Amino acid sequence: MNVLIIEDESFAADKLELMLKEVDPSIKIMAKLGSIKESAKWLFHHTADLILLDIQLSDGISFSIFEQVNITTPIIFTTAYDEYAIKAFQLNSISYLLKPIRKTDLLESLQKYRTLKSAFSIDFELLLANMQGKVPDYKKRFLIQIGEKIKKIEVSEIAYFYVLDKAVYLRTFQQNNYPIEFTLDKLESMLNPSVFFRINRKYIVNMESITNMVAYSRARVKLDLKPKVDDEFDAIVSIDRSGEFKKWLNQ
Repeated sequence: MNVLIIEDESFAADKLELMLKEVDPSIKIMAKLGSIKESAKWLFHHTADLILLDIQLSDGISFSIFEQVNITTPIIFTTAYDEYAIKAFQLNSISYLLKPIRKTDLLESLQKYRTLKSAFSIDFELLLANMQGKVPDYKKRFLIQIGEKIKKIEVSEIAYFYVLDKAVYLRTFQQNNYPIEFTLDKLESMLNPSVFFRINRKYIVNMESITNMVAYSRARVKLDLKPKVDDEFDAIVSIDRSGEFKKWLNQ
């Protein structure tokens, strides 16, 4: 998820960034801006998945940004005052957090964002493919180079993909490990979502690799995979993905 932080106090912006990374390490901070002027300029040329927007900025009330740029991005407003709540919800607000911001409130706001995104987003290419009776063109195999040799790995042979020391690997059901040149974010768009699911920032798993599931703390789910993972605590579905994971299993 790409997030833009608009906050005129650098300490508050840094603290907010740290909290975001703690609740979801996969979040990427696109920029941290402190004024209406630079925010309007940035938003004219760029976009983000979610904006965390302080209402009172160094050069005025941030609502004026909407008068300069057409913004359709969902927004979590942050402020020390509650007097702007009604105006905030007339815009793109999905949440209104009063300072000092608590990590639990921030996590709930992110979960609300993901729920709304899941409920209202439509994959038009997939919809058109279904209407035309076409099968989406998901990745079917990977070519792995080992020295001078090139090996073909069918997607059906892959138990899961994982991150280790900033590199991405696939592990087959035959317990072979191979490095690949794709990020997990990219793999998510390449793989059939009815077969593969990203359970956390380190693992994308094949449904056939799951041998057992156990309820874990804070509504998470701990998985037993085949082949077994090197660290059993890596195979835990993160809090923000638990709801979607259960829907995925029940499709």
